Amino acid sequence: MNAIEINGISKSYGAAKALDRITLSVHKAELFGLIGSDGAGKTTLFRILTTLLNPDCGTASVAGLDVRQQYRNIRNVVGYMPGRFSLYPDLSVSENLDFFAALFGVDVRTNYELIAPIYNQIAPFAGRRAGKLSGGMKQKLALSCALIHRPSILFLDEPTTGVDPVSRKEFWDMLLKLKQEGLTIIAATPYLNEMKCCDRIAFIREGKIQGIDTPDRILQQFSSILSPEGLSFNEPQVTGRYAIEVEGLTKQFGNFTAVDHISFKVRQGEIFGFLGANGAGKTTAMRMLCGLSQPTGGKGTVAGFDIATQYEQVKKKIGYMSQKFSLYEDLKVWENIRLYAGIYGMSDKEIAEKTDKVLEQLGLLNEKNTLVRSLPLGWKQKLAFSVAIFHEPKIVFLDEPTGGVDPATRRQFWELIYQAAERGITVFVTTHYMDEAEYCNRISMMVDGKIEALDTPQRLKERFHAQDMDEVFRQLARKAVRS
Repeated sequence: MNAIEINGISKSYGAAKALDRITLSVHKAELFGLIGSDGAGKTTLFRILTTLLNPDCGTASVAGLDVRQQYRNIRNVVGYMPGRFSLYPDLSVSENLDFFAALFGVDVRTNYELIAPIYNQIAPFAGRRAGKLSGGMKQKLALSCALIHRPSILFLDEPTTGVDPVSRKEFWDMLLKLKQEGLTIIAATPYLNEMKCCDRIAFIREGKIQGIDTPDRILQQFSSILSPEGLSFNEPQVTGRYAIEVEGLTKQFGNFTAVDHISFKVRQGEIFGFLGANGAGKTTAMRMLCGLSQPTGGKGTVAGFDIATQYEQVKKKIGYMSQKFSLYEDLKVWENIRLYAGIYGMSDKEIAEKTDKVLEQLGLLNEKNTLVRSLPLGWKQKLAFSVAIFHEPKIVFLDEPTGGVDPATRRQFWELIYQAAERGITVFVTTHYMDEAEYCNRISMMVDGKIEALDTPQRLKERFHAQDMDEVFRQLARKAVRS
């Protein structure tokens, strides 16, 4: 008997068909991958299999139990990590674990040996609130919570999105060990190296299964979508003038130094990659450069304005796209554009003249009156980026803008970045995708609040005798001592 059997499952939300006659099976003790772009139907399938939704038609069984008739029994034998961490941010690490154990009527000590290799890594921070953990530590806690009742099947909906490469590798090493112990795992992921860890993968697109096979065969069969060719681009015209100048910039929170005396310069028109593991200080540094947080030491200028004393002028000269999209989900596409353009002081005439042109370039003209919440993730990202540079800022700051997006959509996003750079906009970007690091003119690598390396991708690879930027990142991240 297979661990999971799905036959002809369909699910619609109004006129939108999320799943269209899905049929697949997952073997016991298999690590099965589910891949596809945002909006493909992966999360809907997870919710049906974990009994949070009922299908419109078709049948499905999990551990031999029917998802409609035996949903209570299924909930006792599965673990589930949804796309957004299923943790309570105001509870401590230990309180989260105790809470999830209590939900299933078990005691933490009873099944501790199962989670010990994972939980022991975060046990020193048992009293810390979950909302204050780094991305990698949140992962380990969420996985511990999902396993505490000793499930036989584990569902993971893109659990490593927004997490640095080193933490991702640690997480998947844990999954491989759990598989060896007999646990069945079905995981969705947008990362190629994670897809290759699976025994088999299913590629789902627009609610339909396109193929099920080994990772190598699926990646070869659908290479144009899942592993598109790298960008071919003209080198941005970098000027001799500096868009950003930072000297000894420091930020402390009490006794904790988040950013520790960093110094660097970014030239106008440059695509500058700002890399580092979760908790290295990247977002804190970026917030200071954007005028959203005051430094506690050092100095810096952005677009010629002092970030400590002229932060309001800084905000008018930059664009900013945060990790959590700076779009209003309950506003239409055109309303978001008008709102942000108005904030930056553009006239109604300018906004009206430019809106349709930008939407046509994005292929979103027909979605002009669509609520943003209804757009697929990749479309939201492209729209958020276009909104961030709609007023033609001198500099745009992008904080992990492509998290959780499939390779083809990420490639399209970087085409937009290069178009912006060709117009002279300086791009300051953080990313956890090391293939994207190759597209930057120069890269800064942060470790424990300090800049450990800064150079072109090619020179960094030569310096660290590395095949790719992923290897460079791993070598530097190993130096980290703080969590």
